[in-house]
Amino acid sequence: MQVLRVEEGRPGQYSDKDIGSGKREFSELLEHEKEELLQDQSEEDEKGNGRLQRTGTKKRRFTPEIGASNGKRIRKKQLASNYYEDADELMDEMEHDTEIAFMIKSKARRRGSPGHGKINRSSSVDSGVKDESKNTTSYTSSSSPPSSPNSSVSVLRWDRGRWSRHSQDNGDVCFKCHQCMQESKTIVSCFKCKNNSYCIRCIKEWYPHMKVQEVKELCPFCRRNCNCNACLHSTGMIKTPKQDISDYEKTQHLVHLIRSMLPFLKEFSDEQKEEIEIEANIQGESPSNIIVEQTLCYNDERVYCNHCATSIVDLHRSCPKCLYELCLSCCREIRQGCLLDRAEVKFQYRNMGCEYIHGGDPSPECCSLEAPDNHIEPLTGWNEPLTGWDANDDNSITCAPKEMGGCGESILALKRILPCDWIASLEAKAKTVLDICETKYCTFKHECGERRNDMLRKAASREGSCDNFLYCPDSRDTLKEGDLLHFRKHWINGEPVIVQNVLEQANGLSWEPMVMWRALSENMDPNSTSQFSEVKTIDCLAGCEVEINTRQFFEGYTEGRMYGNLWPEMLKLKDWPPSDKFENLLPRHCDEFITALPFQEYTDPRAGLLNLAVKLPPGVLKPDMGPKTYIAYGLVEELGRGDSVTKLHCDMSDAVNILTHTAEIKLGDEQKSAISMLKELHRAQDERELRNWVNSQSGQSGAQIGDEEIIEKNYNRELKVPEDVADGPTLSGSPCTEAVEETGGALWDIFRREDVPKLEAYLKKHYKEFRHTYCSLVERVIHPIHDQSFYLSMDHKRKLKEEFGVEPWTFVQSLGEAVFIPAGCPHQVRNLKSCTKVAVDFVSPENVHECLRLTKDFRQLPKNHRAREDKLEIKKMILYAVDQAVKDLEALVATQV
Repeated sequence: MQVLRVEEGRPGQYSDKDIGSGKREFSELLEHEKEELLQDQSEEDEKGNGRLQRTGTKKRRFTPEIGASNGKRIRKKQLASNYYEDADELMDEMEHDTEIAFMIKSKARRRGSPGHGKINRSSSVDSGVKDESKNTTSYTSSSSPPSSPNSSVSVLRWDRGRWSRHSQDNGDVCFKCHQCMQESKTIVSCFKCKNNSYCIRCIKEWYPHMKVQEVKELCPFCRRNCNCNACLHSTGMIKTPKQDISDYEKTQHLVHLIRSMLPFLKEFSDEQKEEIEIEANIQGESPSNIIVEQTLCYNDERVYCNHCATSIVDLHRSCPKCLYELCLSCCREIRQGCLLDRAEVKFQYRNMGCEYIHGGDPSPECCSLEAPDNHIEPLTGWNEPLTGWDANDDNSITCAPKEMGGCGESILALKRILPCDWIASLEAKAKTVLDICETKYCTFKHECGERRNDMLRKAASREGSCDNFLYCPDSRDTLKEGDLLHFRKHWINGEPVIVQNVLEQANGLSWEPMVMWRALSENMDPNSTSQFSEVKTIDCLAGCEVEINTRQFFEGYTEGRMYGNLWPEMLKLKDWPPSDKFENLLPRHCDEFITALPFQEYTDPRAGLLNLAVKLPPGVLKPDMGPKTYIAYGLVEELGRGDSVTKLHCDMSDAVNILTHTAEIKLGDEQKSAISMLKELHRAQDERELRNWVNSQSGQSGAQIGDEEIIEKNYNRELKVPEDVADGPTLSGSPCTEAVEETGGALWDIFRREDVPKLEAYLKKHYKEFRHTYCSLVERVIHPIHDQSFYLSMDHKRKLKEEFGVEPWTFVQSLGEAVFIPAGCPHQVRNLKSCTKVAVDFVSPENVHECLRLTKDFRQLPKNHRAREDKLEIKKMILYAVDQAVKDLEALVATQV
């Protein structure tokens, strides 16, 4: 498409090519427009009577001739000048010629110049006229002359949450860009809505993926991906897909959920029956005669065990004097004599200076400190059986000693939170409704759709394994009947799933970080400006938190940042947006993300039928499941130190992560050379410190290990890649170069659940070869995975396979791909480009057992460990999910009788 522009008194063309190449600078164009408008205004002022008569010496010639009227050819200038005489005929011509449209807009703006009815923002509000019939508000300019048959008044109308331009019956229009709300000659109007226009500058800056012709045919507003400030904060513009499924399919899903949860429901019920029997023995009564007093618990509060910090759902023991509360698991461990201490442990690392981080010696100030307060103390007693707190002879339990937070005097009484026998009753109802469905529907059909070879992606090369390929369908395939069962088949085995091109199912809203930041800035509280002017980021080299100007951070996202020695500075945003209410701060982006989610029966955070996290009743505190945004720099080359990584960890629930935006950072030759030199310094420092540590350990037994032996064991190893996997992402972690250059953004390593014990053993053996905060050596391992202190480099992944036979699934996540991570699978990620990812957690019936296992693992951690808190409250989630599913299933069965 071509848009008319005026240059040196002659019409020129402004095309898509000019926009892409940037040969024509907007500043030049706008400056020329400004001069012309000033000249026209001075000429008009000389007339003194307000008539629109052109007397300038500049003449615009329009040699091309178009159109026909009554057999005569009409020049464009003549057609434009007759605009107000025959508007309907002219609108027909505008449909086919953009130059005419531009001429009309240009002339309309001149007719709206000062003194001739032009809309002025400052004066438009002075004399407002409300249109009550249309529920809109219109404002006319107070500087407009009295209306006459040959004059017109332009109107600003508040409609759909923003100001738009309208005209009176005589057709005079004031055109403004829908995006920036500024007047512009180089403007493109939408031929569909005929309401919204976008200037060339905004198209180039905020819609770089769209051509001018595409905007002309269907503007961003009509495409529902407009990212102007008003639209970004409008609700209902993007309709998230509602699962339109039949009652038969809904019944299938509910039966699957209830059947999957029944074993856990029975386990909870049996645990409570056992505790009631113990209470009956203590009181010398029959279990049926035991009345458990209900404790007061509001919906907006959580009850946690004072010892292990696990969420308490129903039965527990409580001190009547000091209100110390103990979960049933801790009660059982006290009676068995295996309750662990779980004392606090210090995790701080010593800052040894900037020189040390890049291979130099520690700073003198750090070396002079003999026993710094933040230095890690020896690990003692935190995971040993607790002494001095035992059960009484009748299995009753006295309150915890004072040093543990109790009173040490009263006997803990049995209490309940839910109604009496609620869990046992729920179990019985679940069994009954399942029996009814199985009798009525016999057996459900489970037919999988066709699975093609192109739906598989090789991610590992384990010998004798059948899970080296991951299920990797296209987003369009996930909508086909039967594909959900394909997903479930892999998901139930704990295998990751990759879905391609998920953003194609959405509306195309921009995920540019600057667009999101602009939306947040517009939506911010005026009293908390500093909350958005600076952001908290993690410096990946030092592993600590730093504050940086928001604009500087986003500039570094696309252009890169470096330290004084040219080492790349890798930053990643921490908790951004600065709230857990992503939906409130970025409503359009939240809707866009949910629209793009595949397998929404599982992943929809609002109404997923198989997502246990959405079953909690209103008013009950819910865990923060997302969506959350992760924005971080990235580099293809593995640095070894300071890489933009998410360290090895294990999530409590399932998760899906979508790569929504990437930006590649290029390194210059000088910087590459500096990086190579610094890597040599890092290597020498690693060897030196590892040598000192090994000799200090072996010195206690009177033996010394030679330098050559240490270096040979840990560093002098050639990187060997198996020939059969050299064509893609391998165990070495080297991604396919072509894939990265095109769309690849992040390198994932996901470990199988069955390999976790061997992975933990490797990390415990080699933990001194890793660095953490301030690039200090890892000095302590509480839990190899939950500490989140390790990232396995290419070399470590190779040694892991050599020594323990463990290899992760390794693959590159491309732009628009969704990665499903099953609960209980340790994983790590390294950004190959600057990446914007959006993730949401969910709880699927297939992986509830892993959520429960992880909850038990977290109970054993020290009190101040980062992963110890039971944020998910999986037991509560299971109970309420079954309760809601039973109600829904009973209602469906009743309607089908």
